[in-house]
Amino acid sequence: MERGLSQGQLAERAGTGHSQIGRVESGQYATSVETLKRIAAALDADLEITLVPRSGGVGTVGVAS
Repeated sequence: MERGLSQGQLAERAGTGHSQIGRVESGQYATSVETLKRIAAALDADLEITLVPRSGGVGTVGVAS
């Protein structure tokens, strides 16, 4: 998603660190849903999470607060 923001600007708007934005963007860091919500809000976007079954069968999913 392109919004014309630097990682630093996005981090400031989302209330998180510049390095955390870079790691999330590159897929090197798993972050909390709350942080993802703040990033989405900073981008004026909705956060959508899709759960798909793992190959090999159906399991259960737990969500941590």
